[in-house]
Formats: sequence, C-alpha cells, structure tokens
Amino acid sequence: MKRIIEIEPAPAGWYARWRLTPEDTRTSPLTVWALVEDDANGARQVVGVDALGQWQGSLNNEAGWDFVRYVFQPIDAGQPDDVFNPVHSPSERIPHPQR
Repeated sequence: MKRIIEIEPAPAGWYARWRLTPEDTRTSPLTVWALVEDDANGARQVVGVDALGQWQGSLNNEAGWDFVRYVFQPIDAGQPDDVFNPVHSPSERIPHPQR
C-alpha cells in the first residue's frame, strides 16, 4: 500500500493526463504535489494529485483511467484541449481557446 507523507500546493499550469481509451484522454489540473511512500519497501516518489484526487499509482483512481504523464502549460497559453475539471460548472469544462 502507498501512503502520502507530505504535500505541497501545485503551481497553476500543471496537469495530469489520463487515458480512457486508445483514442480518448482527459487532462485534469493538479492540486498538489505529494511525497508518497510504499509501505512494502519504503520507496518514495513524488506524484501529482489532480482535482479528482487521483494520483499515479493509487488504487483508488477512476476505473479505466490510466495515467499517461504530467503536462505543463503556461497559464497564458490556455488549457489543454482535453481538460476536465470537476470543480467547474459543465459549461466551464469545455475548453475555450480564447482563455
């Protein structure tokens, strides 16, 4: 089992990309960076925790969401095309190129 040891706020612009199907991805904003420790061997790693509470290696992630990579996109560049933010209203979840 893995457990979170320490967290730090994630700067704006960091996202986690997840694969739902071979053709479909979702990118969710990171809320924190976390230091995670594996109880079995004591190994530690830093992972990003997204707005859904998911993180690479967690057993409690959304079913069918496979971690792909972290993405950084400067704020003035807008949001990734496949962004999903559960804290926004449905109309805000649709990417807007003008942002």
